[in-house]
Parts: sequence; structure tokens; C-alpha cells
Amino acid sequence: MSQDPTPALSAQSLRQLARIPAERVASPGFVIHLDRLEQNCQLLADVAAQSGAKVLLALKGFACHATFPLIRKYLAGTTSSGLHEALLAQEFFGNEIHVYCPAFKAQELTEIDGFAHSIVYNSPGQLRQGLRQLGNQPRAEIGLRVNPEYSEVETALYDPCAPDSRLGTTRKALDAALAAEPTLLESLDGLHFHALCEQDADTLERTVQHFEAAFGEFIGGLKWVNFGGGHHITRPGYDVARLVALVQRFRQQHQVEVYLEPGEAIALHTGVLVVTVLDIIDAGGQQLALLDSSATCHMPDVLEMPYRPNILGAGQAGDYPNNYRLGGLSCLAGDVIGDFSFPQPLKIGQRLTFLDMSHYTMVKTTTFNGVPLPSINTYSEADGLQEVKRFGYPEYRERLS
Repeated sequence: MSQDPTPALSAQSLRQLARIPAERVASPGFVIHLDRLEQNCQLLADVAAQSGAKVLLALKGFACHATFPLIRKYLAGTTSSGLHEALLAQEFFGNEIHVYCPAFKAQELTEIDGFAHSIVYNSPGQLRQGLRQLGNQPRAEIGLRVNPEYSEVETALYDPCAPDSRLGTTRKALDAALAAEPTLLESLDGLHFHALCEQDADTLERTVQHFEAAFGEFIGGLKWVNFGGGHHITRPGYDVARLVALVQRFRQQHQVEVYLEPGEAIALHTGVLVVTVLDIIDAGGQQLALLDSSATCHMPDVLEMPYRPNILGAGQAGDYPNNYRLGGLSCLAGDVIGDFSFPQPLKIGQRLTFLDMSHYTMVKTTTFNGVPLPSINTYSEADGLQEVKRFGYPEYRERLS
């Protein structure tokens, strides 16, 4: 997530999202604009066609499986972060299923190998253990995640190549493993690196250079190299031509397939979170509006990043005459979404629409404090608003014992 992720939203996109009938949404409720989602998928399919890359949906960023029938028309498959995401991909998406995990449990690894297209290990030790467990001829293709030790990610929480990162194998660690077991990589089908977060093709270009410098000698004879995620391909202004040229060059030079696995770029600017104002409090000069939603339960990146999400029709504090601090429904003292201003005073019962609430929202929601999960809805110009799922007490009860 970026500090202010919505300014890049085009006027056309805002008009499309503004047509969602917020008053008809079961509040709080996520709404995915299927027309916007399809536009993103069409752009990604164009990138795949021009560059030859295979584009995968990273389920860690967006896993609303009600939308999978649309997405799978355009993308080659999915990438998962463990057994449960992989099972979701198998049940609802199909196509290629790629799985990476920092560490696999033995019993889960056997199950994943039964249906995955590839399994990517995080370390030489995990690779060695996997090869021993699955034998010399596992069903899935085998990959190793490496750490190029280069990153331009500014927020440490989201930097996969930060110093002493647990994600991926450094060249030094790989050399030590090969010194002890020279044949370790003989069964390898691919290498994987992930070093980006909401970045453009120029950052990827520099990252690839560091990857090639550190691990280029191992690429010969491989089937593929996975460039990971963090590519902000669908953001207006992203240098698509530079990405296409980079992938074309890499594929031609190394004679391998290239995978891209964006999560955020697939769902970027496609959805909203509709909430309701429950109370307005005068806290001695600061107007507080309490919502039926929650930062910590429904949009945790607001607190983790942190960042301030944008609201349709609202501005920064001071932009308009009516200023409010918006707070969540949980008892966490810091469950505050941010300071906003509005052209007109807020009213109890009024609906507000938070923008860009598809990626890293639904996949990270919790029922902390018994706060209900938001409903999940879709919208398109052709079919209007459709409620997919409404949650209640059973979802809170069933996850506890």
C-alpha cells in the first residue's frame, strides 16, 4: 500500500465507481466493480501477449473467488502462499497453480504436489527436504526463491529484500549449500525473486540487473524465471512499453519463460467499501464520526502502513468547511481511519464510500472484538448491484472454540 494510493485514479474511473448505488449495499460492504476489474485484466492480457510473459493472480492480494470466472479468461493462473490459497485456486480458478511458502509442512507439501503446477522453496534446506520427501520425480515443477539483495521499497514492513530478510536465498547462502551438496540444483526448473512493492518498470529493470549479476549463471537450462509481484502495471502512467521490452529481452537472452504475479495490480481501483455513520461526537473542538466499519478489522493497512484512504466526494482536512476524524467500531483506542473534510456536514445514517478497497482488504479482514465482516458485492453496468455474501454471527462463532 502507498501513502496516498488514490490520486492516480482517473476521472473516468471515479465516474464509474460513483455509479455504484451505495444506499443499496448491506453496510459495511465491499463492492467490486466488475467492469473496472475486466479493464485491468484486459491490460494484463495485452502485456502477456506483447511480452510473452505469463501473468498470474497473486491470491495474497486479492482472492474474491466470485470474480474468478472473469479473471481466468485473461490470466494464466494463480500464485498461492500455502496450502489453503492453493486449494482455493484449485476449486475456483484452475489453470496453472503456483505455490510458494517460506516453509512447507511435510503433510501439506505432499497434498500440494498432487495438483500444483510449481512449488517454489524458500531455502536450500527446504528444497533439499522437499526433494527427499517427494522423490526425484515430483509431479510439480520445482523452483527456488532467491534474494537479489536489492530493493527500492521504502516501507520496511513491505520490503521482501530488507537486510536479514527471511524471504529468499542469498547468493552467499546458496554457495554454502552447493559447497556441501553440489547436485542440489540438478532438479530445479525455475528461479523466483520478489523485490517490488507498488513500483514501475524502471525499478524492475534495475532489480533484474542485480538478479542476473547474482544468479545469472544458474539460469541456463531452466524452464522459467518468476519476476514476483509488486508490479503496478494497471496504475495510470505505468511504463508498460518498458516492461514489455524488458521481458522480451530477458526471454530471448536466457531462453526461459517469464512469470509475473501481481495481486494489487489486478484489483487496483476496482472496488469500494461502503460504510455508515453511526454517531457524531464533539470532542472539544474535534468532530468525531463513528462508523459501522473498522480500520483494524476491515482495512488494517491503514494502521500497518500507515496510510489514509480516500473517500468519494471528500477531501483532506481543511479542503472543505466540515472536518471530521473518522473512527472505527472496535474498542481498540487507535482504531482511527484518519481526518477528512466534506462539503456538507455529515449526518447519522449517511453512507460514505472509501475508494480502492479491493486489494489487501477482504483478504485481511478479521472479526476482532466481534465486529461483523463486511458484505461482499459486485457491480457492473450490465447487471447492476449483486450481493455475493452477507456475514453475521456464525462467521465469528465458527472461527473460535
